[in-house]
Amino acid sequence: MSSIESVREALLRFRDERDWQQFHSLRNLIVSLNLEAAELLELTQWKSDAEVNAFTADPVAREALSDECADVFLYLLLVADAAGIDLLDAARRKLDKNAEKYPV
Repeated sequence: MSSIESVREALLRFRDERDWQQFHSLRNLIVSLNLEAAELLELTQWKSDAEVNAFTADPVAREALSDECADVFLYLLLVADAAGIDLLDAARRKLDKNAEKYPV
């Protein structure tokens, strides 16, 4: 099982081997993250909830869903890295804020 840190390190190595950091301004990364999120959304366009739920049983659809989720995740890691954000810490703090905002 991979940790977020090991995936982040592999991603940064992949980026650096290709000299892509020059294109990875924070703004460009945020734009790219949103474009990838739109591709994830596109998978569900014009489909019913039942059709989307069936993705998990269809190997081709599941792989497409997996690929788009991975693209979103990888760009989010790059955004967080560029902004100096610890995603796990940010997620924990956000959950605490949500718990206060939306009590049981």
